[in-house]
Amino acid sequence: MFSFFKKKSPPAEVPSAPAAASPAVSPAASPTVSSPVTGKATAPASPPTASTPSAAEATPAAPAARQGWLDRLKAGLRKTGSSITTVFTGTRIDDELYEELETALLVADTGVKATEHLLQDLKRRVKDSKATDPSQVKTLLADAITDLLTPLQKPLTIGDHHPTVIMVAGVNGAGKTTSIGKLTKHLADEGLSVLLAAADTFRAAAKEQLAVWATRNTVEIISQQGGDPAAVSFDAVSAGRARGRDVVLVDTAGRLPTQLHLMEELKKIKRVVQKADGTAPHEVLLVIDGNTGQNALAQVKAFDDTLGLTGLIVTKLDGTAKGGVLCAIAREKPIPVYFIGVGEKLEDLETFNAREFAQALLS
Repeated sequence: MFSFFKKKSPPAEVPSAPAAASPAVSPAASPTVSSPVTGKATAPASPPTASTPSAAEATPAAPAARQGWLDRLKAGLRKTGSSITTVFTGTRIDDELYEELETALLVADTGVKATEHLLQDLKRRVKDSKATDPSQVKTLLADAITDLLTPLQKPLTIGDHHPTVIMVAGVNGAGKTTSIGKLTKHLADEGLSVLLAAADTFRAAAKEQLAVWATRNTVEIISQQGGDPAAVSFDAVSAGRARGRDVVLVDTAGRLPTQLHLMEELKKIKRVVQKADGTAPHEVLLVIDGNTGQNALAQVKAFDDTLGLTGLIVTKLDGTAKGGVLCAIAREKPIPVYFIGVGEKLEDLETFNAREFAQALLS
C-alpha cells in the first residue's frame, strides 16, 4: 500500500538503519523514518528487508496502486458528487447557481457552518480569478474544499512509543473491528509486531471476529471469556510491553454516545490502560460510518468529549450521498482523519488526502 503510515525510531537508531528499508515508506517521511522499530533485533528484521524492492522498482508501483485507490474513491463518492456537479451544467454564474449549490452541499451533509464557509470562500475565489464559466467555479470549489479539509490530513505515526498503544472506539455497525483488522494487516506487512486486545466483550461474536483477523495476519490476541473490557485492555498493554511488541490495538465495545453508562466504561478502559503504561493510550481513534451524515459529526463530538480523540477512520463512503460530512467535521471538530474506506476489501482502506478527496467528490 502507499504511505499507509509513518514509522519512527529514536534518533539513536537512525545511523544504523539499513538503507534498503527506505522504499517501504513515503519519500516525505524519510527524514524521520527507519525500518527497525525500537526493541526489535536486527536479525529478525533482515528477511523483510531483503525482500523489499529497490527504490527504482518501487517508484512506478506506488502511483499505480494509488491511482487504483483513487478510482475506487471516485466511484464510491459518485452519489455524493453527482448532486453537486450538476449545479455547474448551466451557462451563467449567478445567484441561482449559488442557491442550487447551497442546497446540494446541504443534501450531501456538508452542514450549515461548512456550507456557509465554502460559499463565502468560493465567491471570493470567483471574484479574485474573474471566472466567467461555471466549469471554472467547479475547479475553484475543489480548491476551497481542499483548503477546508487540509487540517484533517495527518499520517498515523508509529514508533514514538514502544509499544504504540492504539485504542479504537465506535458505535456498533460502523466497521470498527473490520477496520482494526485491515490496519493490523498493513502494520504486519511493514514488519511491525502487533498485539490485539479483544476488549469488545459485549457484542456477540466480536472476540471471534477479531480472532479471525489475528489468525489471518498471524498476530497475537489477548482475550477473556466474558472478561471485563478494562481488564483485557490492561493485560494486553502489559503483555505488549513485556513481549516487546511494536503496536497494541485495543478493540473496545461498540456503543452509542447516548448510552452514558457505556461511555463511562470507555473512560474506565482509558484509565486502566494508563495504569499499565503511563504514556498510553498514544492514539485514540473513532471509527465512523460515512452513511450516517450529520450523526457522524455528533458522534465525533460526544466521543471526543469522553476520550479526547486523536484521529478518525471514516468507513463506508462507497454508495453514500452523505460524503460531505468530512467538510462538517473539518469546520466544527477538526480531528485528523487518518484513514477512509470505500469498501470491505483490504485495499479499500487508505490514507486520507484532502486534495484527492475534493477532486474525487467533484469528478
